[in-house]
Amino acid sequence: MTEQHRILVGDCIDVMRTLPDKSVHTCVTSPPYFGLRDYGVDGQIGLEQTPAEFIARLVAVFREVRRVLRDDGTAWVNMGDSYAGSWGAQGKRETPAVISRNSISNHPKRAAGTGRLTEGYKGKDLMGMPWRLAFALQDDGWYLRQDIIWNKPNPMPESVRDRCTKSHEYVFLLSKSKKYYFDQAAILEPCSPNTHARLSQDVQAQIGSDRANGGAKSNGNMKATARKTNGVGWGHGSDADERQRGRVKDNDSMNSALAIMPTERNKRSVWTVATHSFKGAHFATFPPDLIRPCVLAGAPRGGVVLDPFGGAGTTSLVSMQEGRRSIICELNPEYAAMARRRIDAAWLDGAAQMDVFRDAATA
Repeated sequence: MTEQHRILVGDCIDVMRTLPDKSVHTCVTSPPYFGLRDYGVDGQIGLEQTPAEFIARLVAVFREVRRVLRDDGTAWVNMGDSYAGSWGAQGKRETPAVISRNSISNHPKRAAGTGRLTEGYKGKDLMGMPWRLAFALQDDGWYLRQDIIWNKPNPMPESVRDRCTKSHEYVFLLSKSKKYYFDQAAILEPCSPNTHARLSQDVQAQIGSDRANGGAKSNGNMKATARKTNGVGWGHGSDADERQRGRVKDNDSMNSALAIMPTERNKRSVWTVATHSFKGAHFATFPPDLIRPCVLAGAPRGGVVLDPFGGAGTTSLVSMQEGRRSIICELNPEYAAMARRRIDAAWLDGAAQMDVFRDAATA
């Protein structure tokens, strides 16, 4: 089990250098946010004097991530934002209790500078750290493929009166190459009732709309149509090859092909996931349901998932549940030990459940 879910203790760049080139299928991680909290270990990322230094350190980390990724590998990176002069991202990261000794204000390098302004920013400026990181990684050679909105239905309350409460963060999908592994079928989501209503229309009898392309559509009015997606049985017929190439069809053969309505659609780019607390940790942890689609789409069964900022080991936990292997890096030995206990407990619990199923099957 230890070989299937490895924990490397130390600076993430140093320990990733022990990994072979092109040995990891996907990276799923949430780096420390800028100026948010002291994790109690020398060399930690997040307490740099300037945003530029912070971004530069993360670019160096992901340069090493890119080396160990397969050529068809991806990286899924969660990053929250910070406000100039407040040293916090939307107040505090979501955690059941903020431990004062881990507050940024208690760090010796920040005690006198808490709330101070960073050059180039005005007080109360939103610093845009997620996009600064995304563009820096793009400039360093990554393909920036998508910004995913993590919508939090239970955000941390904020005592603000001049803006809205922050209830979202970003997850960026990046790839090493133009073409990459992405298991679309593994993360399909249920179709909405509107989809079924649209596909049930009598397309041939519709007048359609001339508003397409700002009224510039030259080959007739635009009608409701459907597009074939990979997977999900949409029937078959003489136009199967046309549909496979993704061409829109609105003729009788397409109507026949849609006699069995699709039940799933491509996953959307807004993910609603409640924040999740882990009582063993006094720092923010990934919600498992935020990681799960990344793991499922980013690595095949038996593939390797990397997290350079392993924390409490949630990436490993989800990887285990989904039949993937994992490697996490953690600078703080206490957090690494916590992750090991958590992974071992989950492994033993899973093994016990398998024994119950096996006994029931042979009874």
